[in-house]
Amino acid sequence: MELRGVEELMDLLYACRAAPAGPAPGGRADPHQHALRTAALLRRGRPADKELQLAGLVQAIGPLLRPGDERGHRDHAADAVRSLLGARVAGLVRGHVRSVAGPADDDLLRLRQADEEARTARFDAGVLEDWRTVLELVAARNSRLGAVD
Repeated sequence: MELRGVEELMDLLYACRAAPAGPAPGGRADPHQHALRTAALLRRGRPADKELQLAGLVQAIGPLLRPGDERGHRDHAADAVRSLLGARVAGLVRGHVRSVAGPADDDLLRLRQADEEARTARFDAGVLEDWRTVLELVAARNSRLGAVD
């Protein structure tokens, strides 16, 4: 599945609220809150890196795209957001649970750390609507860059 726009992505992210929670240390993680916390932690650590923040946010849609396919949910999420948010976001989503070598190591490490911390962190990460503008900006930039190719 390839997402056609920010509104479709927002709908999927909102749908994460109704998704079954996955296992987490000390309890079960709410996928919607986990995504918001991961993105918020990345925003704190790398405020200028919107693509990294969005990778933390959108990874949550994978299980909704192919329920029951636990091994492939990162790939499904990456494939879905690639045309909308760009290759870097897709690559981060796809690679953040794998061991990779290369210049993106630091970004992937930060994403994995935020993902783990968000499983047990308890803070107000705001609401999904807070991310709409960032999603729109990255999507618009990606659209312009894609038009140049």
